Amino acid sequence: MAKEYYSVHFKLDVLSELENWKGTIREFCSKYQIAKTMLMRWKKQFKKYGVHRLKTSTSNKSYSKELKEAAVLDYISGKFSLNEIIDKYNISSMSVLQRWINKYNSHRELKGTPKRRTNSMTKGRKTTWDETDSNCP
Repeated sequence: MAKEYYSVHFKLDVLSELENWKGTIREFCSKYQIAKTMLMRWKKQFKKYGVHRLKTSTSNKSYSKELKEAAVLDYISGKFSLNEIIDKYNISSMSVLQRWINKYNSHRELKGTPKRRTNSMTKGRKTTWDETDSNCP
């Protein structure tokens, strides 16, 4: 299933209409064809962080090994729900946290996310003119 991206303008329109909505949340979500959890996440993010947080991220976030371990241990302790941990540690989504939990439970090491990817393959070997000429018709 492909991930859908919604514009900030669309999210703001939905949230402003939600304020005056007289029907049920189910009817509202059905009207806009969005999941209830998504709507609640937009509402919470907008209330807590403003318009900036409604923008779709174009890059992956980096997380330290310590943050990942702390988030997983908080979940395992049973003191916090997934949503509370996501808010507490400012994790981008529930699926990110669930991946960390699954990795931890399968006894694999949680590693910190590198700040930037290395381009180990960008520098290839030099090609001679003879090699390039032989490949051309």
